[in-house]
Amino acid sequence: MSYTGPEFDPPHLRRSPRRRTLAVALAALVPGALLGWLAYEALGGSGDGGPGRVTEAASSGQASPSGGADGDGKPAAPVPPSATASAPAGTGSLKGKVVVIDPGHNPGNAEHTAEINRQVDVGTHRKECDTTGTSTNSGYSEAAFTLDVAHRLRALLQRQGATVRLTQDADRPYGPCVDERARIGNAAHADAVVSIHADGSGSGNRGFHVILPGEVHEGAADTRAIVGPSRDLGKLVAADFGRVTGSAPSNYLGDGTGLVTREDLGGLNLSTVPKVFIECGNMRDSKDAALLTSGAWRQRAAQGISEGIVSFLRG
Repeated sequence: MSYTGPEFDPPHLRRSPRRRTLAVALAALVPGALLGWLAYEALGGSGDGGPGRVTEAASSGQASPSGGADGDGKPAAPVPPSATASAPAGTGSLKGKVVVIDPGHNPGNAEHTAEINRQVDVGTHRKECDTTGTSTNSGYSEAAFTLDVAHRLRALLQRQGATVRLTQDADRPYGPCVDERARIGNAAHADAVVSIHADGSGSGNRGFHVILPGEVHEGAADTRAIVGPSRDLGKLVAADFGRVTGSAPSNYLGDGTGLVTREDLGGLNLSTVPKVFIECGNMRDSKDAALLTSGAWRQRAAQGISEGIVSFLRG
């Protein structure tokens, strides 16, 4: 709004130039002062907590466009580890829940073959500490894939309010060994643990499968208490992963169910909390590899796993 002065004066009055000048000056000052007062009140004035209203959204725990979500609320992908590690847990439905994500292998394993080949106790027998994992024909490694999906999954779960821990974040030279991976979940008293992998089967073998712990009670291994809840977790992860990604269950394992039970994996045998593995696809098949190397598909993979975990934890 602007005031132009003379045309607002009553036409029948005759004023001196000096009075007209004073009227114009006052007319110009009044609206400026009024606008300043309005702005001051809009910001809350002084001493009434007004500035708190300006920062309320920031203190509510909601993600900002630069804090792990796009402006429309969709997850930003990929999310750097540092961004999610320092993000507040939030107030979502998983507040108080602990989830451990186990990205299979480690990008540094190939440079530490002696260390990862040493034998460790997995309860029923001894086996290698870890392996290098597989890769696509073009050289995209399983270790890179699992870590990328783990970062995306962590961000999604943290937005739901969960406390999330990774067994490794490329923050160590190799490993951890399979027995240590199990201990990390146990020590965290995790409500759910998911180990992320991609298979290295023959060309033509396609699809995903979720590996469940079998009933083992031997040596240091005793899975009897976790077989039931792990199966519940695995079924939900398999169903949501298939639905969100559009991928079919494995055509070479699991008889079309997408579920496989094993008793030889140390990461499962030594776990005392609900835990499953997911093989998200076959890196050695060109059609599956095209999915696994797509960032958009990896985001859907993380979303599918996340929804399965959320369903399990909500009961």
